[in-house]
Amino acid sequence: MGFVYLAALLVSLFGMVMLDRRFRLFFWRDVPRAAVTLLVGVVFFLVWDVVGIDLGIFFRGETSFMTGVLVATELPLEEVFFLTLLCYLTMNLLAAARMAAAVVLDRRDASSTQAGRPVDGVAS
Repeated sequence: MGFVYLAALLVSLFGMVMLDRRFRLFFWRDVPRAAVTLLVGVVFFLVWDVVGIDLGIFFRGETSFMTGVLVATELPLEEVFFLTLLCYLTMNLLAAARMAAAVVLDRRDASSTQAGRPVDGVAS
C-alpha cells in the first residue's frame, strides 16, 4: 500500500506526457527550453519546501499511501514527483490556453473578413 500515491503521481505524469505529445504543448514543441523551464520550476519549489521545512512551516504527514522514503529531512520522495507534475501541468495548461486563444482569434478574424466587416475596427 506504500506506493499508491507515488503510482498515482506517475500515472498522472504519464497522462501529462501523452497530452503534451498529442497536442505538441510543451516538450514536443521545444525540448531544450521545456527541460530548462521544468527543471527551474521544480528546483524553485524544492528550495521553497526546504525553506518552509527549516522554518517549521511545512512538515511531512504520515500516511500508509506513501513510500516513507525521504529525499531530505521531512521531504518525501513523492514531493519531487508532485512538484514535477505541478510544473508540467502548469506549462501544458498555459500552452493549451495559448493555442485555444489563437484558434478563437483566427476564427474571429476569418468570420469578420468573410462577412465584409473590417477587422479590429479598421477598414482594409
